[in-house]
Amino acid sequence: MNGRSDTPNKSILAVANALRWEIGEGLHDSVTADLYREAERIAGVVTARSGKGQRLDLDRILDRILTSRAFGFPTMFLLLALVFWLTIEGANVPSALLSTLLVDQGHPFLKSLSAAFGVPWWVSGPLVDGTYLAMAWVVSVMLPPMAIFFPLFTLLEDFGYLPRVAFNLDFLFRKAGAHGKQALTMAMGYGCNAAGIVSTRIIDSPRERLIAILTNNFALCNGRWPTQILIASIFIGVLAPPYLAGAVSALAVVAVVLLGIAFTFLVSWMLSRTILRGTASTFSLELPPYRPPRILHTLYTSLIDRTLIVLWRAVVWAAPAGLVIWLVSNISIGGVSLAAHVVQSLDPLGLLIGLNGIILLAYVIAIPANEIVIPTLLMLTVLFHGIADVGTGAGVLFELDSPAAVADLLHAGGWTLLTGINLMLFSLLHNPCSTTLYTIYRETGSVKWTLLSALIPLVIGFTVCFFVAQVWRIVVGV
Repeated sequence: MNGRSDTPNKSILAVANALRWEIGEGLHDSVTADLYREAERIAGVVTARSGKGQRLDLDRILDRILTSRAFGFPTMFLLLALVFWLTIEGANVPSALLSTLLVDQGHPFLKSLSAAFGVPWWVSGPLVDGTYLAMAWVVSVMLPPMAIFFPLFTLLEDFGYLPRVAFNLDFLFRKAGAHGKQALTMAMGYGCNAAGIVSTRIIDSPRERLIAILTNNFALCNGRWPTQILIASIFIGVLAPPYLAGAVSALAVVAVVLLGIAFTFLVSWMLSRTILRGTASTFSLELPPYRPPRILHTLYTSLIDRTLIVLWRAVVWAAPAGLVIWLVSNISIGGVSLAAHVVQSLDPLGLLIGLNGIILLAYVIAIPANEIVIPTLLMLTVLFHGIADVGTGAGVLFELDSPAAVADLLHAGGWTLLTGINLMLFSLLHNPCSTTLYTIYRETGSVKWTLLSALIPLVIGFTVCFFVAQVWRIVVGV
């Protein structure tokens, strides 16, 4: 009896539940659809008023190009090449004006002023011919490129492009055991290695930050660009027809830059597996929205926080370098200048690696500032080889009017194509300048890491130059 009465009840209950579910789901779907339509209408009104929808669409379009595998790297290289070209070309005129003002006019004025006041030569020589000229060279060569490069770099940073560079290069740096943000510090090093060292603060991992610091010198700073461009024009460009000379010279400089990037990855990989052993840390890289540049903020950040501070440090270190240049050129032992004695002692080592003693001495003297390498080379060449009617005296830095005049002087000093090639390599692979070394010490607080940052590129530079010289002599037979 109970079984019979329970069966109809259960059937009625099942039908009721099914009807209730269908009615409820229908109401739920209807309400949900209405809510979505209303939300879509409100979002459409808001985005139409603010323009944010269009902006998000534009961000997505740009990211599809700037971070894509097909266009990301070409775009990155083109933009950086444009920044370098604007820096080099734009700095020519202001550098020439500063050189005219500080060197061509300022130096003779101070010399005549000191003579008018009866200042003895042994005082005016070290102060005017040495200290002042070195500082004048650094300012005239270093200030214009930095005043152009840093604002352009900061504009890319404010626009939001630099995080995309880190995104593109992250997997390469992780393969080398380094941090993806090292891409940004390396790029900053092309303006100034000291500024590149400071920028490594964006890397949280102490181990990976040290890798970025120790390898930043492989990025050509603006103090080394004039040497690369001049030597490439004199020794590489002349190998091509005149209408291709400029392009061939530019390609030679680009090859040196790419070689520096290769050494950045190679040395980072070696450090991450030896003295700085560890696994590359992962990091969450949030790509910020693209923003219009803030001109006043950019000018302040780039000119005050970067350009003037770095320039001041370089000038402070250049002053004693100018004093040393004058002293070694004017102090004689046995009737021969101290500079000549040093050149003679360094010549065997220099020739062994495809350079000469004059180049090695010039790089020792120019440790405070790479900007004075070329005028120091010219002055020492005239002094050591006794070339007449060139320059204005022992220990007095000078430049010549044209690359052809520089080429004639260097050829008279025994330079060959091998000398030019290895000088370009050694300019890339040698110890950082004093300003950068001081910055490394300030950032790391360690003498050990500061010395290592100087020794690593120096050992690589001597090794590479020695290898190239031996191969050259085997192939050419000289």
